[in-house]
Amino acid sequence: MNEEKIRVLIADDQEIIRHGLDLILRTQPDMDVVGQASDGAEAVQLAAQLHPDVILMDIVMPNMNGIAATRQIVSQLPTTGVIILTTYDTDDMVFEGVRAGAMCYLLKGTRSEAVLSAIRSVHHGESHLDAGVARKVMDEFRRLSSMAEPAGAGAPADELVVERLTPREMDVLALLAEGKTNREIAETLVLSEGTVKNHVSKIMGKLHANDRAQILVKAARRKLVKLG
Repeated sequence: MNEEKIRVLIADDQEIIRHGLDLILRTQPDMDVVGQASDGAEAVQLAAQLHPDVILMDIVMPNMNGIAATRQIVSQLPTTGVIILTTYDTDDMVFEGVRAGAMCYLLKGTRSEAVLSAIRSVHHGESHLDAGVARKVMDEFRRLSSMAEPAGAGAPADELVVERLTPREMDVLALLAEGKTNREIAETLVLSEGTVKNHVSKIMGKLHANDRAQILVKAARRKLVKLG
């Protein structure tokens, strides 16, 4: 059934790229391309209209770049996962994309099978980074972690790269700290389990945690929650 398919929006200023991605995605029985945007502003507009499950987002586009568009879309549509698909792997682009809330950062040289796999992973609330991009991110986290804290500072060194949690993410975090499952959080906040899973994934990304245990440890270090 069509409603069971992963609804994908493609945002890229190059028509040939949009057309190529469209052809690849339409060969997949579990995917449906619901729209195409030629710039960031159009991506934001179409996302609001179409509520796609996943967006393939280029970075350098006219009117509004992909990072700014991602930031707006993530704040307005928490159940929509954004995959940045770009030719740029410079450090500033990578970190800005991750901070904007993208769940996945891939390079355009990535094989089509990997792109399809990333779409499915993001749809299930899982984050994914290209191997080369992941190394850049981890190297930067290690660099920040190795920096000495200023005298009297109470926050860990990697606080500098932690994006502020939204009010809803803080609600989810508080319930995580109480040991509640995704289903229990969904019932408490009157949300779907899928929405809760997306919130947990975004919290994980913002706190640079690998699992729920790390979420709670890092959140406690930043005095976002109290444990015990």
